[in-house]
Amino acid sequence: MRDFVLATDSSCDLPQNLADKFGLTVVPLTVDIEGEIFTNYLDGREISFEKFYNRSRAKAVIKSSCPSLDAFKKAFEEILESGRDILYLGFSSALSATTQNARITAEELGEKYPDAKIIVVDSLCASMGQGLFVKYVYDEKQKGGSIEEVAKYAEDIRLNICHWFTVTDLMHLKRGGRISATTAIAGTALNVKPVMHVDDEGRLVNVGKARGRKASLQALLDHMKETVVNPKEQTVYISHGDCEDEVKEFAKQIKKELGVKEVVINYVGPVIGCHTGAGVVALFFYGNQR
Repeated sequence: MRDFVLATDSSCDLPQNLADKFGLTVVPLTVDIEGEIFTNYLDGREISFEKFYNRSRAKAVIKSSCPSLDAFKKAFEEILESGRDILYLGFSSALSATTQNARITAEELGEKYPDAKIIVVDSLCASMGQGLFVKYVYDEKQKGGSIEEVAKYAEDIRLNICHWFTVTDLMHLKRGGRISATTAIAGTALNVKPVMHVDDEGRLVNVGKARGRKASLQALLDHMKETVVNPKEQTVYISHGDCEDEVKEFAKQIKKELGVKEVVINYVGPVIGCHTGAGVVALFFYGNQR
């Protein structure tokens, strides 16, 4: 049985040390900040997370782009040339063309490397939800299964990766077409914070609202309580838009109320952050349903 590599993209927002631990090949997306292009590496080598969110707070116009076919080809061929297969776990196809570009590349390289296997799985996840999905697949890979067995496991559990988040700046959601201008203006005036999640089709949807920041974070925790599976055995991920101190307190609350084994905290990267803005808090865990 040939060895295989887990690959993903930088929308997973994993800390670099975990990506290294999982042996990941990470294909980066890019962001355009008022005409200046930055590659979104997990370690922030081209633009730090702090600098990115400072630009975001200053109302810079920021756009994101998925990896090109050439970027996927380069990353995948390096693996194939080493005699290993590829299981790629991609950014939700409902939010980006990233996974579609991976599929196209896989089909093209399949002709050049007929003995190799390249399996592409649409994670239907985003940010550290995608990262948590990768973690579960990595754990399964460690059990020694074939690439086909691990890929089936990935498809079987992806809808168990729950995503709940809230934002502070409604104007970013307005610019992304997630809410109307009227809703954004009224919500800002009334200090209303949306409570959102990623649904079973991998789409970003608004499912509620809370009055004020404290209430919105409590809403995330309440949703977790409704669907979480065996919290005392879980590692929970939280990503944030440059509000780490606040998130550390939120993590303490989660540990206190649910007794989770571990909480991993990291930034929401520039690709997701350009659509959510500074102050976003996202909670990810394994549940019985999304």
